[in-house]
Amino acid sequence: MRVPLLESRLARADAPLHCVDWRAAAWPLVVPEGNPLPGVAAAALWADLGPVAAAAVYLATPVHCEAGMVSVRLPANGVVAFGPADAARLADHFNTEFPADGPRLATGRGGRLYCLLPQPTTALTHDPQRVRGRDISDYLPAGPDAARLRRLGAEIEMWLHHHALNESRAAAGELAITGLWLWGGGVPLAGLPAFRGWSAGDDPLYGAWSTPAPFSAGSGAGVIVIDAEPGRAGWADAESTWLEPGL
Repeated sequence: MRVPLLESRLARADAPLHCVDWRAAAWPLVVPEGNPLPGVAAAALWADLGPVAAAAVYLATPVHCEAGMVSVRLPANGVVAFGPADAARLADHFNTEFPADGPRLATGRGGRLYCLLPQPTTALTHDPQRVRGRDISDYLPAGPDAARLRRLGAEIEMWLHHHALNESRAAAGELAITGLWLWGGGVPLAGLPAFRGWSAGDDPLYGAWSTPAPFSAGSGAGVIVIDAEPGRAGWADAESTWLEPGL
């Protein structure tokens, strides 16, 4: 489907810039110089729950992976969304069945899940949206504490294998949750960094700064993250609320 509003602006844009981490590339546009980029999970956690006692926090995104003969793949529809009730149920069971002094699950807005860790944990992780349709082997945690995250991920997979939530999902014809993808880690924040621009949409990082609509034309640079696709439900609202006034 053609989107004239967006196409006319893209035609006047600078040359495309390839970047590995688009969130980091956009960060200098909307914050005062000298404010470091926080962990995606840390910013989202602060916006959802405020200060939380933990040494590290990671987003725990439900996924459905498919095992092949020699690899494991995250299919295009493998990032699974479920509502607050199922998220709360899963978190309650996790916190009951895993050791009390170990990792914990917390729930945020819209069913978002956070994994809170009792020890500092530094690892390179990837947004699962980037992994869809690919073999996951090149996107597993790497870095100083990667082994800890991989081990926890394996334990969660075993725990979910016969979980009652998956039994009810199977009965409803829905994809099973095979794991929780841990990503966007960082140290929980004591407050959000200053923001000089504006943001819109549901991104866990940039969604932490809520800009009311309609926003002022003098608000400066902004970041819009829209899940809706042209022609699908929600696109018309996103276009009229954010794209038209933003552009």
